[in-house]
Amino acid sequence: MPNLVPAAALGLPAARLHEIHDCLTLALDASERRNGYSRAEREARSYVRAALRETSKLIEGAMQ
Repeated sequence: MPNLVPAAALGLPAARLHEIHDCLTLALDASERRNGYSRAEREARSYVRAALRETSKLIEGAMQ
C-alpha cells in the first residue's frame, strides 16, 4: 500500500475532492444499465471505480 500524501499538501481542498468524487459517482450512475456491458464499457467502469476509491482515500487524508 503506497503512502498517501495529504490532499492539502497537494493543494487540493477537501471540497474540490468531494466535487471530483461526486462527478465520478454520477458518471458511474449515468452509464449503468440493466443489460450487460461490452468489454470496453466494463473496463471504463472499472477505471472509474478505481478513481473513486483513490479519491475517497485522498478525502480521508484531507480530513485528518
